[in-house]
Amino acid sequence: MTDIKILAENDLRAAVALDIQAVECIEQAFAALATGDVVMPPILSLAIEAHNGEVDVKTAYVPGLDSFAIKISPGFFDNPKLGLPSTSGLMVLFSAKTGMVEALLLDNGYLTDVRTAAAGAVAAKHLARSDASSACIIGAGTQAGLQLQALCLVRPIERATIWARDQDKAAATARRMSDRLDIPVSAVTDAATAVAEADVIVTTTPATAPVLKAEWLRPGQHVTAMGSDQHNKNELEPACLTRADLYVPDRLSQTRSLGELRAAIEAGVVATDAEFTELGAIVSGRMTGRPDGQAVTIADLTGTGVQDTAIATFARQRAVALNAGTDFIN
Repeated sequence: MTDIKILAENDLRAAVALDIQAVECIEQAFAALATGDVVMPPILSLAIEAHNGEVDVKTAYVPGLDSFAIKISPGFFDNPKLGLPSTSGLMVLFSAKTGMVEALLLDNGYLTDVRTAAAGAVAAKHLARSDASSACIIGAGTQAGLQLQALCLVRPIERATIWARDQDKAAATARRMSDRLDIPVSAVTDAATAVAEADVIVTTTPATAPVLKAEWLRPGQHVTAMGSDQHNKNELEPACLTRADLYVPDRLSQTRSLGELRAAIEAGVVATDAEFTELGAIVSGRMTGRPDGQAVTIADLTGTGVQDTAIATFARQRAVALNAGTDFIN
């Protein structure tokens, strides 16, 4: 018989916050990915276009961790019209030695939200200027607020703007984040000006056509693109990648088929076989990050299974320390 820890969303929210420890957890995961010893299969992705939905399954084995996670992550983007969140899901934690189930994390997408925001912070920490003090967030959903919150953990952000197609939602998100972070956050109607005036730009939308144009970028900026995690998604105008002095994917093989790199390759502005340094290589110190203060850098984050194994293991450890959840004897 084996004990299985069952953790509900409220248990996980109590155990795991979007804090510097969560960022460091994901940072270590990226560093591990650069070693070449991580076993991470391609994403299993199911598109349900009839209902504007998708389901991704991600996993990774990380040497040195006693467990590995398999995550099932649905995203149904019409759900807010029904009064439901657009993302949900769960993670299952297995023993890396025996394959036995160790924990069931019924997080409803919460841990994915945390690890995705933490990944944005890792990218900014290694690619944005150290004195970056202004941010522009494109999008006004859950991840928009979390990305700004995470960015403030690693850079001295003093002000921020939010642009979204839904201006009411942008205004509500701006008010909420201004109160939470105690910095001025405003909703804007002119995306071009907001981008041009920001040190760090983060795109957080499910867009299938570009919401960020290359002509808006200026020297010294960093862009983190979060939303392009499906074959049909695209947030950055392909020319942005040629405008960048340094383009950094989370996983090159993924961004060639899912990320902003895919769109640039299809547009013919980047060669199909072009090689780029992955974020993990920069995090681990194997490669250098930002070339100089005037460089334009872009991080293309499609989400990796190593992040899920890392955050699930981290969450289980914290929950056990708090004696949270329910033990099930199988």
